[in-house]
This record gives sequence, structure tokens and C-alpha cells, in this order.
Amino acid sequence: MDIIFMLIGCSVIIALFFLGAFFWAAKNGQHEDTYTPSVRILFDDELTDKDTEMTEKKA
Repeated sequence: MDIIFMLIGCSVIIALFFLGAFFWAAKNGQHEDTYTPSVRILFDDELTDKDTEMTEKKA
């Protein structure tokens, strides 16, 4: 029976840690931009000079 009380205490501490991490992320603006990630996949990536050199060497 003692182990149940210890497990409940540990789970409450872990839950409070994650709740604090969530509030910290919300306070620092982690969840402000909800539009950009959804359209980022639609845009083509720009090729860098290194990528261009690698494609030229393969040809």
C-alpha cells in the first residue's frame, strides 16, 4: 500500500513539471505562430551552392 502513495506522489510531481514547462513555453511565445508551419511544406526550398555542386558532380 505504501508504494501506491509513492507512485501517486511521483506522478503529481511529474505532472506539475510538465504543467510548468507548458506555461513557460506559452509565456515565451512558443505557440504564437500557428499559420507558418502549416504552409511551410508548400514552398520550395532554395538550393544552396553546396547542393548545386553536388547535383553537378552527379551528372
